[in-house]
Amino acid sequence: MVGLSTGLWTPTDRSTCLHCGAHVTDRFRRVFGDDRDRAHRCGECDSYARLSRGSAAGKDIASPDPETSPGRHGGESDV
Repeated sequence: MVGLSTGLWTPTDRSTCLHCGAHVTDRFRRVFGDDRDRAHRCGECDSYARLSRGSAAGKDIASPDPETSPGRHGGESDV
């Protein structure tokens, strides 16, 4: 007889950024994510400077957010 678990199983997809939905690797989540290996921000929606300071782990960072400060993600502003 095969043993089956009768508990509820809730699938969780941790391979996406919680902010923008972009794919993130397991390694990115382990290195930059929170204590549950979830990425709150990623390279698609935030700058490396902010990610390395903890934004991917869900921490508030003092440096400008690329979404609210144009030109902060390596490009020029659309002004």
